[in-house]
Amino acid sequence: MTQTLELAQRVAVVTGASSGIGQDVARRLAVQGMHLVLGARRCDRLEALSAELSDQHGVRCLAHPLDVTDSASVASFGEAADAFAGESGVHLLVNNAGAAFGVARLPTATLEDEADWQAMLDVNVMGLLRVTRRFVSGMVARGSGHVIHMGSLAGLETYEGGSVYCATKAAVRVISKALRLELLGSGVRVCCVNPGLVETEFSQVRLGSEEAATKVYEGMTPLTGNEVAETVEWVARLPEFVNIEEVTLQPVDQASAQKVHRT
Repeated sequence: MTQTLELAQRVAVVTGASSGIGQDVARRLAVQGMHLVLGARRCDRLEALSAELSDQHGVRCLAHPLDVTDSASVASFGEAADAFAGESGVHLLVNNAGAAFGVARLPTATLEDEADWQAMLDVNVMGLLRVTRRFVSGMVARGSGHVIHMGSLAGLETYEGGSVYCATKAAVRVISKALRLELLGSGVRVCCVNPGLVETEFSQVRLGSEEAATKVYEGMTPLTGNEVAETVEWVARLPEFVNIEEVTLQPVDQASAQKVHRT
């Protein structure tokens, strides 16, 4: 059996950690004994999660406000993370912060929809670039590290009403592949994780209500944030000479972005 990488005592940064997949990723990494820097805009949730993980797993946790659309916020977050990590530095960056707003179709879109498009581009693309740039240079200087970007099945396939969201997640996938090339020989690993249907509050934000979000998963069994978090954990624990470049995971009931079996 391949020897897994010991993650205990190393430091991981998780963005978008206040709920959903990010929160579950933080929990899985804490089980592995990783010290955590958790970033999101909802600091009350971060503080609660930080206290929970410290109490349950004896790991150090730093909850720090983070708005990935704001360069100053990213800079402040990065400084706090570096101080927390100390000389060993940040080993793992999980770029999970993301946003999806609306299902507007281009021929009938409004100015309000245009604002949603800009918000998704700012968070999903520019935000990911800002955070990656902030941490990857330190990994290169140390000759090791791991960057895991949270993509989506929407980055591989398109569907009506999802043109801009799909475009942002396609960008995450392409950025990951380009970064892999740019880091070749540095010892830093890069992976893009592409989940299909995952039941979290993410869908409520996008569709505007719990009722609308529930209909998305009606008659089928979606993934939960925990399955995605387990995938991140598996990728992170592989030996440092192994790089999983891309992982796509879907529920058994989903065969493509638009092909879903429902009972």
